[in-house]
Amino acid sequence: MVFHGKWYDEVAIGETFGTRLTVTETHLVLGAGMFGDFNPLHIDEEFSSQSMFGTRILHGPFTSALVAAPVGMFFAGTAIAYVEHACRFKAPVKPGDTLATRWTVREKLDKPKHGGGIVVMTCVSGNQHGEVVVEADGKILVAARPG
Repeated sequence: MVFHGKWYDEVAIGETFGTRLTVTETHLVLGAGMFGDFNPLHIDEEFSSQSMFGTRILHGPFTSALVAAPVGMFFAGTAIAYVEHACRFKAPVKPGDTLATRWTVREKLDKPKHGGGIVVMTCVSGNQHGEVVVEADGKILVAARPG
């Protein structure tokens, strides 16, 4: 099954979309390998159990990628370029946490020269305890439906 994302002209201000995902041990291991970041807060349970977090935590860049992933899926096949992404990390993400990510479309900026426009969005992602772990902003250039 192929999912086709929304065209620029189909997106409405105030529209929301998102996903839920449980962070696993695999995410921690992949994060260390992908980023080359072997900080003991990510890979050493004994060390991290003595930290303020009490356990290992997911890498910030990986958390950012998990939060951004719904944007890619919502605009699958219609995105031209993800032009801006900024995260504010509010709480640690730990193995076993289930992240519920919700993006909201805040603004649309027509870009006829590029055949579509920029969709301006904000995001809140929280864990299963109702704690906000990430707030984010993003801008994506999206194609308009072809003629």
